[in-house]
Amino acid sequence: MEPAETGKQYDGIAEAWADRVPKAYGMKALERALVFAPEGGVALDVGCGSEGRFLRRLREYGFQTEGMDVSPRMVELAREGSPESLIHVGDVSGWEFPKRYDFISAWDSTFHLPLDRQEPALRNLCGGLAEGGVLMFTCGGGEAGEISGTFLGAELEYSTLGVERFVAILDGCGCALLHVDYDQWPEKHVVVVAMKRGR
Repeated sequence: MEPAETGKQYDGIAEAWADRVPKAYGMKALERALVFAPEGGVALDVGCGSEGRFLRRLREYGFQTEGMDVSPRMVELAREGSPESLIHVGDVSGWEFPKRYDFISAWDSTFHLPLDRQEPALRNLCGGLAEGGVLMFTCGGGEAGEISGTFLGAELEYSTLGVERFVAILDGCGCALLHVDYDQWPEKHVVVVAMKRGR
């Protein structure tokens, strides 16, 4: 499914999504990643959705915050709920980063990209990091492939290159692996944390 179509699917569930996603979901992993993060600077939450819980925590940590989502309706709601943050509409696999970020989170977002967009998206994320910047993203474990499913009535697709390939791409982009966690075992949901070399 092309990112624009994924955005339309999320447009249709934007309000319901904000009510359905538990406020604590993903926060433990974010806290783990922040252990490695520089203090202050600018943080970007890719796939920020409409609820803004990551943006709030990143501001509390001392970051200036920006968000980005492929769903225009999600972005509209996020702007209302997080007026302190600059929120962009975009597809991370081809988005031109306006600056280098000290922290980037991509929680349950890039795994919606088609298989052939996974590597370009990760390379783009690495390129958007400042030296010493930290990236946290989620992906599917197991073999490379694509699956589909429904969430709140929306038709969604998911893909993964497999953890080993993602780690190889990180290394090739000058990012050191810091942490890998199958955080919802036995589900094959994986959290990856890496740092851009240089500091």
